[in-house]
Amino acid sequence: MSEKLKVGILGGTGMVGQRFISLLENHPWFEVTTIAASERSAGKTYEEAVGDHWKMDTPMPEAVKKIVVMNVNEVEKVAAEVDFVFSAVNMTKDEIKQIEEAYAKAETPVVSNNSAHRWTPDVPMVVPEINPEHMQVIEFQKKRLGTTRGFVAVKPNCSIQSYAPVLTAWKEFEPYEVVATTYQAISGAGKTFKDWPEMVGNIIPYIGGEEEKSEKEPLRIWGKIEDGVIKPAESPVITCQCIRVPVLNGHTAAVFVKFRQKPTKEQLIDKLVHFSGEPQRLGLPSAPKQFIQYLEEDNRPQVALDVNYENGMGVSVGRLREDTVYDWKFVGLSHNTVRGAAGGAVLCAELLKAQGYITKK
Repeated sequence: MSEKLKVGILGGTGMVGQRFISLLENHPWFEVTTIAASERSAGKTYEEAVGDHWKMDTPMPEAVKKIVVMNVNEVEKVAAEVDFVFSAVNMTKDEIKQIEEAYAKAETPVVSNNSAHRWTPDVPMVVPEINPEHMQVIEFQKKRLGTTRGFVAVKPNCSIQSYAPVLTAWKEFEPYEVVATTYQAISGAGKTFKDWPEMVGNIIPYIGGEEEKSEKEPLRIWGKIEDGVIKPAESPVITCQCIRVPVLNGHTAAVFVKFRQKPTKEQLIDKLVHFSGEPQRLGLPSAPKQFIQYLEEDNRPQVALDVNYENGMGVSVGRLREDTVYDWKFVGLSHNTVRGAAGGAVLCAELLKAQGYITKK
């Protein structure tokens, strides 16, 4: 066995689980050794369990095909096999909370793609370039759970990745009011066009729970640790509409911003292209070299041209212009299942390893 950390994927047969498996192929630090899913898949090889439902555009990695899927509910058994797990289970919120805490209590760190723990006060919800210091709340969480190395950390919702980093880059200009409309890809619902033919040539102006997440989660990311919990920031005020559009991958946001300070266009672009954080400083394996790119053309960013910028880990921004009601408006684009889901969680795990929270058992 290599010196790599042994990783388990909980919910490994679903779309995000598959994305984890694709992204971790040949990862320099992590190796997928265990895959757990529902009782229905347990006992089959991964290849058999997925069958013809492999949804990635790259082939299933050879290394995982013959792994025998374990039952995700056999926590002690799965935990004994791995150093930490990524969670992409498809259950109710309460069930997810329960199972993720059970793995943490089995002294196995959980890096989750799910929303269940995003508002647990001592669980860090992190975009590594924005709030890496929130991982420090893990020490308080471990006291609550009674663990020495087990904990839960989460990444935020995919919908905010196309504008929260931008607003963070502009923090010194004090944005205080934001209107965002997100145009969200169908893979965000775990679907392809084959599964969801009614999305072809269609738009659905509703995604359950998404608007509240899009308005509130950035404030938690910008919050501070106080008394062992994360206290969300109070500003800027964000209002959102979230719309499902007939695109496979890539969430686009059209955003309007009011600032207390009055920046120039040049200042705003300069802050974007020079914005970087801990992942870049530490040279983490999945970190984009340049987190945010600014595109000058009037018709960019476009999903077809820009969604895979920095292997899907970067954010593309364009159409920055003055507004007649707000101060400035722009369009942002991010890859919802890479930066917005599995890739963002992999980057969180790399940060946790670099910070010493994830180690070999």
